[in-house]
Order: sequence, then C-alpha cells, then structure tokens
Amino acid sequence: MTTTDFAGPAEDRYFEDYPPGAVFEFGEIRVTDAEIIEFASRYDPQYLHVDREAAAGGPFGGLIASGWQTVALMMRLLVDGFLPKAASLGSPGIDELRWLKPVRPGDVLHIRVTVLDATPSRSRPDRGVVRTLVEVLNQDRDVVMSLKPMNIFRRRGQP
Repeated sequence: MTTTDFAGPAEDRYFEDYPPGAVFEFGEIRVTDAEIIEFASRYDPQYLHVDREAAAGGPFGGLIASGWQTVALMMRLLVDGFLPKAASLGSPGIDELRWLKPVRPGDVLHIRVTVLDATPSRSRPDRGVVRTLVEVLNQDRDVVMSLKPMNIFRRRGQP
C-alpha cells in the first residue's frame, strides 16, 4: 500500500490510520550551502560542514551537511506530512539511526515512511505505538539517512 495522502491529511489521522505496511512518501526541502554552514557553525563546527576549501580536500570532496542537520530537516518533513496533528502524543525514542550518504548543497530531500507495526496500548486504551522506518531520499532517490522511530498516537474516538 503506497500513498501520499493515506487516510486523508495528517491533521485528520489517528492511530487507526497507520496500519502496518502503509507507505507514505512526501515532502520536499532544498539544502543550501549557506544553511549547511549556518547550522554547522552553531551545532557541529567540523571542517566538513563549515569550511568549503578544507572540505574540498576532505574525504567527501566538498561541503556536506551535518547528519544532525539532516535529522532536523527530516523532522520538519515528518511534522508537516506524517504526524497526526491532533493525535500525536510524543515519542519514546528512535532506533537504528544511519547516515548512509552525504547530503550536499543543492540536494532536494523528501521522506518515505513505512509503518512497521502498530500496537494498541494495553495499559492506556486511548493510544497506541506506531513504529516506522523513515528513509530520507535525495533528488536521485538515493537513501541518505534512515531511522526507526516510535510514535505514540491517540486512538480515534478517545479523549
């Protein structure tokens, strides 16, 4: 099952709208060299992310985004298109964060989210946990980052 608007827009979704096997693909965010340098200057000031000349001689042959910036960009796309606006109750964490390919200036990123499992809570019947595989893809559809987050969503018809 593949869709960009499965069960309607995110603001109308609840736990029941995320069945195992559902695939959501959406978003578009362009990465610029100025944003890479600005983010890294504040949070990850390694030469690969802040110094064009030094990065050119480095292992990636040029400036690349911090993996943490890629996480932040993914989170923006996840909030905009996947997380249910009225039913999202937070997250207990993520597993298996992997940076697979460098993100470079000019890359255009989007995400593919595959629901791995959805488990109703035994102790709190108003909610359930949805575990997903999130893949960040570039304009060539190369997977540049992946992770397996867990999200807690309110069940439909519950306060």
